[in-house]
Amino acid sequence: MTLQQEIVGNAMQMAVVNLAPGQTVYCEAGKFLFKTANVTMETRLGGASAQGGGSAGGGGMGGMLRQAMGTALQAGQRALAGESLAFQHFTSTGGEGTVGFAGVLPGEMRALELTGDRAWFAEKDAFVAAESTVEFGIAFQGGRTGMAGGEGFILEKFTGTGTVIICGAGNFIDLNPADFGGRIEVDTGCIVAFEEGIQYGVQRIGGLNRQGLMNAVFGGEGLSLATLEGDGRVILQSLTIEGLANALSKAQGGDKQGPTGGLFSTHAG
Repeated sequence: MTLQQEIVGNAMQMAVVNLAPGQTVYCEAGKFLFKTANVTMETRLGGASAQGGGSAGGGGMGGMLRQAMGTALQAGQRALAGESLAFQHFTSTGGEGTVGFAGVLPGEMRALELTGDRAWFAEKDAFVAAESTVEFGIAFQGGRTGMAGGEGFILEKFTGTGTVIICGAGNFIDLNPADFGGRIEVDTGCIVAFEEGIQYGVQRIGGLNRQGLMNAVFGGEGLSLATLEGDGRVILQSLTIEGLANALSKAQGGDKQGPTGGLFSTHAG
């Protein structure tokens, strides 16, 4: 069943979801806005895969144990990623119902339709809500890519079928690396989401020479850029969380980046 939703607003959008009788949508704790009285709300330590039911993992004590272990693993991954442990599940009873959700930063929202053939990956904290047929997971970028990528070290992963709603800061732009020679290079904080099949990596800005050091110290980008290669959809945002934090800090009389920015940024998030 397709999730009926509408994204409204401008500077800070919200998603208004209309639920059919018995239909369930879940969101990350803290992103719920409002609901009609006939929509029930239940907080659980997990997404769709952690919902109750007798069929998942088989019946009996073995099935219950596997389900409990799966929920604990999912919660542990989210805790390690620094995400909220809980999800809020909303189900319409006694007719159609309405639920509203929003992100936590000024910016856009987007509804992605998963068909089951390709997963989607998103930046940490991009997830807002999804219908119960969408599985939420955590993907870790290992090795040198993860350590160098900063914001890209931990990704949210969405699989299954149905609608998932994500959010970002500022305005969105949709790109396909295949339209630009197969590869684009972006600030690591500008990535919102990309389809499975896109190769994500991190590269050093220039070499260890005078110009490379100038880029790192005075360019405001640090030592690395994210690379996205392949043929598939990529969603970027015009405002980075670090940029917003620095702007607010300056307005309060501070400057997290110092006089040069880039390599000497004191931003720790």
